[in-house]
Amino acid sequence: MTVSDEYHEEGPGMKILVTGATGYIGGRLVPRLLAKGADVRCMAREPARLAGRFAGAEIVQGDVFKPDDLLRAMEGVTVAYYLVHSMSESKGDFAASDRIAARTFGDAAREAGVARIIYLGGLGDDAETLSHHLRSRHEVGEILRESGVPVTEFRAAVIVGSGSASFEMLRYLTERLPVMIAPKWVDTRCQPIAVRDVLAYLVAELDIERHGDAVREIGGADVLTYREMMMRYAEIRGLWRRLVVVPFFTPRLSSAWVHLVTPIPARIARPLIDGLMNEVTVRHDEARSEFPAIAPMGYTLAVERALNRYLTTGLETTWFDAVDVRRLPGNFAGLTEGMLIDRRQERTTAPARDVATVFSMLGGERGWLYADALWELRGVLDRLVGGFGMRRGRRSATDLRVGDAVDFWRVEAWDPAGLLRLRAEMRLPGNAWLQFEAIPEPGGGSLLRQTAFFEPRGIFGYLYWYSLLPFHEFIFGNMAKRIAADAARAEHLAPA
Repeated sequence: MTVSDEYHEEGPGMKILVTGATGYIGGRLVPRLLAKGADVRCMAREPARLAGRFAGAEIVQGDVFKPDDLLRAMEGVTVAYYLVHSMSESKGDFAASDRIAARTFGDAAREAGVARIIYLGGLGDDAETLSHHLRSRHEVGEILRESGVPVTEFRAAVIVGSGSASFEMLRYLTERLPVMIAPKWVDTRCQPIAVRDVLAYLVAELDIERHGDAVREIGGADVLTYREMMMRYAEIRGLWRRLVVVPFFTPRLSSAWVHLVTPIPARIARPLIDGLMNEVTVRHDEARSEFPAIAPMGYTLAVERALNRYLTTGLETTWFDAVDVRRLPGNFAGLTEGMLIDRRQERTTAPARDVATVFSMLGGERGWLYADALWELRGVLDRLVGGFGMRRGRRSATDLRVGDAVDFWRVEAWDPAGLLRLRAEMRLPGNAWLQFEAIPEPGGGSLLRQTAFFEPRGIFGYLYWYSLLPFHEFIFGNMAKRIAADAARAEHLAPA
């Protein structure tokens, strides 16, 4: 039975598994599958990160490295989307991790009776000397096919969309540098594709009748060099830019430069930059005839639509959604042994939900309500030692999810009724959290409890904490006052 036969036989209720739903592509694919009428199951190591995101989708806990988890997630599944990549999480050899994950996934799919695997990989000619990153992407496709389960592998180059790591790297470089010093790879040709066109192919594949494996190369309407892509972006934004190519810019230097200038950390930038040295254009164009309803847009329109996404309040996903959220100690419940504490409390006439609304919008363009210049300075210092700094901002000014990045913090717990816990992702001699609680008071109003937790690592951790105590008094104390005051003002101004 082919995928298409089973789809039409069972109707829109076919069971589909999406792995990588917390990532950039997966998080955008799931709503489109649901809109198609599919019965969608999402597997994630941290299901809390998907809580409330996909109405109608089943969320299950699972790890692609654990066969038992995969077998449970694949029960009754017809089609499985494999959208997993270890590059953003692995501290060692991401290619080795990807090989293990792909083999485990393929074996489980065969045992579970999955009819087809759909995988998104990268463009590049196998006959050429591919970068470590692109070679790994192709290798994953080969390993999935070795399982015996039919695989459709889509291969794409730079994906143009708000939040795409490759697009963000290009965007920030062009936005921030009037004169750009670039390596010779800027003259390599590429065929970028809009994220919505990638998603269209991934969804349309469900209606294609196949009898075996397929590799489909997909690209946008334009073939451009990276130099032309940056200059075209500058033209769209009305920016004057000049690009100077120098011969001594190695991939290591390039990734360090990207780390300093953009929100993309060096460990993610390096494999992306290595891949830019390979020409990535569509050589086999079966996808155009096989999917006649999809007419990929050109680069200019793709950029314009990606930029328009920044004007909305709800970006679906961003590149840093895929970065693993480090866990709190298992017994974390506030005051734990070995932690240094800075706690501030403020009472307000506002209800707890109003207080929670105020602290849920901290960071990003809105800032931290008090001494923003000092927050920015802390971000600069963090970047100088290899951290994220304040570059990431927020996915949305108003919406918040577990797993979201907020400047140099990461959301580890969020309840609109009155709890937000952020974990620091800045470089520190220890581990740090900033927690906000809005607690209803018996006589009305609420109590804001703002707590900074620090788990020092060695003597330098203690020196760091105590050296900052004067700043804590100044910044944290006034920030708590501002949150309570803003909530009271919002409550006072709210219509009856």
